[in-house]
Amino acid sequence: MIEAVLGIDIGTGSVKVIAVNKAGDVIQTVSEQLEIIQPQNGYNEQHPDDWFKATKKCISKLIKDPQMENVDIKGLSLSGQMHSLVILDKHYKPIRNAILWNDTRTTEQCAEIKKMLGDYVLSNPVLEGFTLTKLLWIKDHEPEHWYQIETFLLPKDYVRFKLTGKLNMEYSDASSTLMLDPKTQNWSEETAEIFGVGDIFPNLVASEAYVGNVSLDLARELGLNEDVAVFAGGGDNACGALGAGIIKNDQTLCSIGTSGVILSCETDSTIRYRNNLHFFNHVLFNQSYVMGVTLAAGDSLNWLRSNILIDFSYEQIFKEAQLSTIGSNGLLFTPYLSGERTPHGDSNIRGSFIGLSGLHTRGDMARAVIEGITFSLFETICFMRAQGKEITEIVAIGGGAKNDFWLQLQADVFNAKIHKLKYEEGPCMGAAILAINGLKWYDNIESIVENFISFKQTFEPNLDNHKQYTQYFQVYKKVYTQTHTLTANLLELSKK
Repeated sequence: MIEAVLGIDIGTGSVKVIAVNKAGDVIQTVSEQLEIIQPQNGYNEQHPDDWFKATKKCISKLIKDPQMENVDIKGLSLSGQMHSLVILDKHYKPIRNAILWNDTRTTEQCAEIKKMLGDYVLSNPVLEGFTLTKLLWIKDHEPEHWYQIETFLLPKDYVRFKLTGKLNMEYSDASSTLMLDPKTQNWSEETAEIFGVGDIFPNLVASEAYVGNVSLDLARELGLNEDVAVFAGGGDNACGALGAGIIKNDQTLCSIGTSGVILSCETDSTIRYRNNLHFFNHVLFNQSYVMGVTLAAGDSLNWLRSNILIDFSYEQIFKEAQLSTIGSNGLLFTPYLSGERTPHGDSNIRGSFIGLSGLHTRGDMARAVIEGITFSLFETICFMRAQGKEITEIVAIGGGAKNDFWLQLQADVFNAKIHKLKYEEGPCMGAAILAINGLKWYDNIESIVENFISFKQTFEPNLDNHKQYTQYFQVYKKVYTQTHTLTANLLELSKK
């Protein structure tokens, strides 16, 4: 029998499960789509049990696959979307739908937090996406739900609870709630007291901690052995970084999925980043990371495909984009479809095409969207570099790593080498590595990364192209300052 582990990622658009053997080979991959509930503009929700149902479907489908016939699953770990709030009652049942990370209803609660504690709390900016703001929104708007809360969890912690019956939260996700004190690595009693949160905090465990086994009844239902060990896991960005080998100071990741992320490891816990950069725990002990977020990265490309280049595949969209030129023939796109996090922290800004004329083609529009997403991510890199980060090489994962044209464009815009992984499974691989580490199949995580992670191709920056992109980037940065009032006004009018 081949011994293997499962890496499970509770994403926004899907749940994905991979089976990985001791050598780091992916034996099989299965995924299930998820739907987002949008009761009104700016609201994004999912029911927690939909994640669990999708997880069970994935595991069952995977175990029944012919390629898994001689595979013995010994352990599993989980990754998941960060910040999204799950509130449980005294019976540990969800009280309402989870409020997701990309939900922007909590602007008033952000203002309340800033009034009490300033723009930065526990080393992080106060933004609508974070968990504390969602808790306060429920307190303000749904008192009938607020008074039922026994505890709260984040998505992958809820699924892990359903798998094992053990209720806890691990540090990488906890650090993204705006309630974990980075100095003490405990929940902030001061924050809880100031905002009347009460004693609803789950126990904290390390990302690599063994937390129990898949329950007996569930193991039988899913076709698993009765001794499958479960390890805590981590937030999707931390697990994505681990799965790409980003574990040492200044190693940097570019992840483009629904959102886009620039993430760089940081061992100096005294640094205080600004410009709406986030500072969270990594899944590795005593390791952190700094991160900037573009809320609608791949989502902007999805919008283009759904509304303008209808019936085009992504491959066709990139072919169209290559027919244009650097700067998209004088057309700029800002990817603020859902507001923006880094650097603006503005839930009311909305996207725009600037410079559009009757001469522009669909190729120009396609390239403008791709360039706009990349410019937004480049803003994060610029702020990190300004605060001393050495960013000369970047590992790419997600949808942005699947097209060589876009990878070369990233290299040229970022003025950095872009590495394409030989095998890219994103956060699932990071979760699998945590399970393998927990089972002690290798001496440590560093040795697992050394054996598992390799590059397929490296894209070198073209300095002449970078100089041209920089000229357009200088204009791009001005678009926010000259449109944020206009788009906020339009958003307000559209609500009437």
